[in-house]
Amino acid sequence: MTYNVLFLCTGNSARSIIAEAILNRIGAGKFKAYSAGSHPRGEVNPHALEMLKRLDYDTAAFRSKPWDEFAKPDSPPLHFVITVCDSAAGEVCPIWPGQPMTAHWGMPDPAAATGTPAQVALAFAETYRMLDNRIGAFANLKISALDRMALKRHIDDIGSHAG
Repeated sequence: MTYNVLFLCTGNSARSIIAEAILNRIGAGKFKAYSAGSHPRGEVNPHALEMLKRLDYDTAAFRSKPWDEFAKPDSPPLHFVITVCDSAAGEVCPIWPGQPMTAHWGMPDPAAATGTPAQVALAFAETYRMLDNRIGAFANLKISALDRMALKRHIDDIGSHAG
């Protein structure tokens, strides 16, 4: 079975795009990742694209899009919806209605980073590292061997411990 995972954040320009890229690479065959935003910026952050290209990701298909694209009748059925916005920074994280399992893996927005080009690049690299750790733990879960409550607990724990 292939599990469909939607990563959500406010702007769908950096964190959720990076998460989509990572899961589609390390979870290929087991997961299909998507990303969207509650208030999409309309373009992918150029620093996120540059970093992903340097890491040998194909970035041609990435685009900033609204989450309601995944609420249409012909949309892929979602098994997991994971928010990656930073509620500690006062961001409003989108809430997904329906039956998919949900989790919140909050982290700072690298698109808000300021400073020298090296400092901005470091913010994006740190976001990638945190997401890679969390998504690696998620991709290694034995989903079919866990009941719904245990799976939910594991996914929530990933967001609060893996970083």
